[in-house]
Amino acid sequence: MKRADINKFPMKDTILSSLEPEEKEYRINDGNNLHFIVNPKGNKRWELRYKKPDGKWSWLGLGRYPDVSGKWARQKADEARKLISEGIDPVLHKAEARQAEVEQGSFTFQQLAEDFYTTKTWTVETKTRNIGALNKHIFPIMGKRDYRKITKQEWHVLFQEVQNKLNPRTGQPIVEMGQRVRALVREMYDYAEVMGKIESNPISNLHKYLKKHVGNSMKHVDRDELPSLLRAINHYPTTDTRIALKLLTMLFCRPSELREAAWDEFDLNAEVWLIPAIRMKTKKEHKVPLPKQAIELLQELKQLTGYSSFLLPNRSDKTKARSNTVFIMALRRIGYGDKQNPHGFRHIASTILNDKFSDKPQVVEACLAHSKKGVKAAYDKATHFDERRIMMQWYADHLDKLADETIIQFQSA
Repeated sequence: MKRADINKFPMKDTILSSLEPEEKEYRINDGNNLHFIVNPKGNKRWELRYKKPDGKWSWLGLGRYPDVSGKWARQKADEARKLISEGIDPVLHKAEARQAEVEQGSFTFQQLAEDFYTTKTWTVETKTRNIGALNKHIFPIMGKRDYRKITKQEWHVLFQEVQNKLNPRTGQPIVEMGQRVRALVREMYDYAEVMGKIESNPISNLHKYLKKHVGNSMKHVDRDELPSLLRAINHYPTTDTRIALKLLTMLFCRPSELREAAWDEFDLNAEVWLIPAIRMKTKKEHKVPLPKQAIELLQELKQLTGYSSFLLPNRSDKTKARSNTVFIMALRRIGYGDKQNPHGFRHIASTILNDKFSDKPQVVEACLAHSKKGVKAAYDKATHFDERRIMMQWYADHLDKLADETIIQFQSA
């Protein structure tokens, strides 16, 4: 996003992350003299412009983005303004605090977290997600505490509080988030234990006494309701989303594999989709045989989105893929939000194919891009591509028959 396109303040993190660098460094006033700076290399940081007790203007660095999110930067700015109102220069205060940390061995939990980050090779997305969760749920309470003195009971209470918070979109408790931050904190204490900074991990075994997250990523309709779902998808009003949903049901790939798919991965003449290893859960390249229905859908979709490198470009930024909520929201709009998840199409395909091809379970697993395990993995290197092509075409034909409204009309007559 260009800075000239910003029309609302304070800026959301979606805007902050998408701001493009320019030839020269620039800064944007997020409000009340809190500035967001973007340098020519694309690095981003926060700074607060403030007036020192002697009346001169100065700058206070508040951290790099995305390590410091918009919400956290505004919170840190408020804390600095409180010091200023008390006649304290926040820069000097920060220097004194750092010196105090050095003298006490820098045993704050936040410092432990920052040291821990250097040992990880997270992707950009994972790093943003993990640090964002810690910034929101952990650091405001435990960030400045001496991690050696935080008790197991205190951590237990905090994790329970996180699990009881409600998701503003769904109104449901964020149970899984509580488990996620607990796992991150446990890893940090593992690191501290290995480095000789603590004798034992106070987070160990806490997971046994927290709520368990019940996943619904494989939520799906039963066989009797599948035809109605397929017909509802066929009548979805937005063409590119309708095509994407039909491809998702037909190819039963992982939703992210289709959502982030690029046109150069497809060879429509050879009727093959080659998903690169970097985008696969198994980290292995996966070749998908395309049934004739998928070829027709892709040809139609290319007329709509061929201007972008992505099959499903973002509505506001054509250089990016569509949001990860595209399939969830589409299913919700056709009345299946509580019955069918995007990932659930894989479960449906697995059930139907294993029933139809009960003598070829290894081919079904290859269609699903599941990794072979154990002794079998050492000897069976086959991709079963030709058999998968037959199986994928049968499945596409089968879905067409299930969705055929003329059959329903004939039967009702």
